[in-house]
Amino acid sequence: MRAPRTLRPLVAESWQRSARVDPDGVPALALGPDQLDAARREGPLSVLLPVVRRLLLDETRASDCVIAVGDADGRLVWVDGARGARRAAEDMGFVPGADWSEDRVGTSAPGTALRIDGPVQIRSEEHYANAVKRWSCSAVPVHDDTGAVVGVLDVTGDDRAVERHTLPLLTATVAAAEAEIALARLRPTRVPATPPAVLHLLGTDVATLWVGDRALHLSARHSEILAVLAANPAGLAAEDLADAVYGDPGALVTLRAELVRLRRVLAGAAPCVTLASRPYRVGGLRTDVDGVLAALDRGARLQAVDRYAGPVLPGSAAPGVDALRDLVRGRFREAVVADGGVDALLAWARTPDGAADARVLRALLGALPRRSPRRAGLVAAIEALEGS
Repeated sequence: MRAPRTLRPLVAESWQRSARVDPDGVPALALGPDQLDAARREGPLSVLLPVVRRLLLDETRASDCVIAVGDADGRLVWVDGARGARRAAEDMGFVPGADWSEDRVGTSAPGTALRIDGPVQIRSEEHYANAVKRWSCSAVPVHDDTGAVVGVLDVTGDDRAVERHTLPLLTATVAAAEAEIALARLRPTRVPATPPAVLHLLGTDVATLWVGDRALHLSARHSEILAVLAANPAGLAAEDLADAVYGDPGALVTLRAELVRLRRVLAGAAPCVTLASRPYRVGGLRTDVDGVLAALDRGARLQAVDRYAGPVLPGSAAPGVDALRDLVRGRFREAVVADGGVDALLAWARTPDGAADARVLRALLGALPRRSPRRAGLVAAIEALEGS
């Protein structure tokens, strides 16, 4: 394999160590689902992950990059970031469970940072593996309070992943995480918390209830009931819930029978989720809708669009679900129009909901430069919507 004409000494030494690595090879999947779950929930990486999510995830997504955490052997245990970048990274095997040690893939930021036990930035052609040469990356090793390496934090993407501010930002995040890791060793052992229950409602006709890493696929009616109750945390009277689910406040017998069945399902698969009555309300449950709306509330509009998988239970005709669907669409419309930024408007206009909203398209038209090639298509789309 021919090396670039000039290599920095750190990179040249890594290439020499990588001489036996197949430059056309792909990373092996070295960790299975159970091992990944254990790494994320136990030990130092379980302390690192919340710090990384809190300090870096939004910025990484906005920069169209991917962020990853690996263990001390270079095996990735968590990967997140911009949706498009994640999908592209999958093509080179940059996925949870993959072995990105230097011995496996040659020169790369995560593997080389672990090998030299120091911060590293690797630009496109400096990578040893051919599949990685379109990418750039920065990585910093993570230590526990004894000084032992316990993992690595990496940002991968285009040239933005190796900007001057990237490595100091990673280093600061690792320092914060290492302090948390040290404190965690001093805390008394606690009984493991019950895994949170998360209801996925966006872009699917039937909801999936996730409890930790276990998925429960609900019936269409149970999906509607939980969606309505989750959207009304103060609870609903029986007649109001019947009206929201069936469109008939008198459908009480049918509703109560369905609630009995739903309680049985939850008791067996998700005991952390509770259904109370008088009024009817649900506890111990959050939804993917909550996450999207929270992102909008804090101004992270691009992140909200990235998390928006589609309308709430699009196949449902339940009045309460329809109202929730309209609420989410309306919140997106108001957020991106109020922001007025081209990036947020473009992102939402690419979704089916945004593309069908003349107000959003008009706002985008007003935000685009006068000579933008997108303007003609927008005018035609607006005229088609307003003329229909």
